[in-house]
Amino acid sequence: MKETRRWERCGVPACGVAVVAGLVAGCGGATAHDGARDAPRSPVRQVPYWLDGAAPPAVAQQLHVAVPATATEVKAAHQKGFQDDGLLLAFALPSSDVDGFVAQLAPERPLRTRQEPVAGAVKPTTPFAHLGLPEPESLPGVREGQVCAPCQGDLNSLDVAVARAGEGTSRIYLRGVD
Repeated sequence: MKETRRWERCGVPACGVAVVAGLVAGCGGATAHDGARDAPRSPVRQVPYWLDGAAPPAVAQQLHVAVPATATEVKAAHQKGFQDDGLLLAFALPSSDVDGFVAQLAPERPLRTRQEPVAGAVKPTTPFAHLGLPEPESLPGVREGQVCAPCQGDLNSLDVAVARAGEGTSRIYLRGVD
């Protein structure tokens, strides 16, 4: 009977697991040149992630938008991405002020009106649900369009949507990519 060596008996998959486990265990206690253990590392954030405390004035400035004085329920969010950041700004306006605000944005083309919600499941990368709002794509009777692409400064694109929010009130949705 032929004598076998230990590594031949364990089989390649089992030995591979043992080698990897040994390497991981050996790396866990790495020390600096002075003998002190490395400081614990801070947890790595998943990308994308939401920045805490994104203030509406700061987001409006990044979007190059002036929020009208008559705006209420102003909400904003900033999502850090791998390459680009997502910026959200939403607010309610008296419906009589909407056309003036949209004209100030100077969209590339007139806004188009979509009568029905977008069919199928819409999962935007920067969802307004983060602000506690319905997605404009899920609403009927929305005017929407692109404001700019490319835009001024670091802003890559800006889209606007206008939806009825109540009697005499409309909600403005602005989604930008920075």
